[in-house]
Amino acid sequence: MLSLPKTFSSDDTTSLFESITNDIVDKGYSIRPYALPEHLAQLLLQHVTMLDEEKFKRAGIGRANDHVVNDFIRTDEICWITGNSDAGSAWIKWSESLRIYLNRHLFLGLFSFESHFAHYAKGDFYKTHTDAFKGEGNRMLSVVVYLNQYWLPDDGGELVIYDKQQSTSAVIDNSVIKVTPNFGTIVVFLSEEFPHEVLPAKRDRYSIAGWFRLNNSIANNIDPPS
Repeated sequence: MLSLPKTFSSDDTTSLFESITNDIVDKGYSIRPYALPEHLAQLLLQHVTMLDEEKFKRAGIGRANDHVVNDFIRTDEICWITGNSDAGSAWIKWSESLRIYLNRHLFLGLFSFESHFAHYAKGDFYKTHTDAFKGEGNRMLSVVVYLNQYWLPDDGGELVIYDKQQSTSAVIDNSVIKVTPNFGTIVVFLSEEFPHEVLPAKRDRYSIAGWFRLNNSIANNIDPPS
C-alpha cells in the first residue's frame, strides 16, 4: 500500500516555487537538482515502476490527426497521468500549486496542466525539438521531473537544452545546457523558446514531462489538454 503524501504548504515548497519563478524571469528556464519533495518523488517512483507494461504506449509527434510515430525522432514510451491513483493525484495537486504560484507572481494566465510518465529503455532517445511552435501552440511552460535513483555519468540519457539567447564560441559553448536525470530534479522552461533533446539512455530511465497551457478557447469552447 502506497503512503499518501503530505500537503504542499511548507516553507520549503514556497521557497522552491520562488526560486523557479525567479529563474524563469532571469533566464527563461530553471534547473533545480533533487528539489521535488522526497515523499512525492518516492510515491511517483513506486507508482511508475509498478505500472503494467501495457499502460505505456509508443510516443509520437504531433496532435490529433497529425500524430505519428517516428522512430527517427523519438523512441520512448509514455503513460498519461490522471488523478486515479494516489501518486497521480498527489502530482496533480503539486503541479496545481505551482501553477497558482506562477500565475500569481508572473501573470502568465496558465489555464491547465497535462503530463505523462516517460520511459526510455536502453538506447532510447528524443531528437532536438520544441514543445510548442511560435504563435500556434498553447503550451506555455514545460516541466520535467526525473525519477531515477543512483544515476551515473556513464548512464547517458541527459536532457540537452539549447539556449538561443547565449552566444557561442569555439572554446566554450554556453548555449548548451546538459541536465543529468537524477532523482527529484525539476526542470521548467518556456516551451516556445528552448529547443531540447534527450540523449540515448544506457539503462531504463523514468521521468515526467508536463506542460502548463493557455486557454485557446474558440466560440466559448474550452480547449482541453489532450
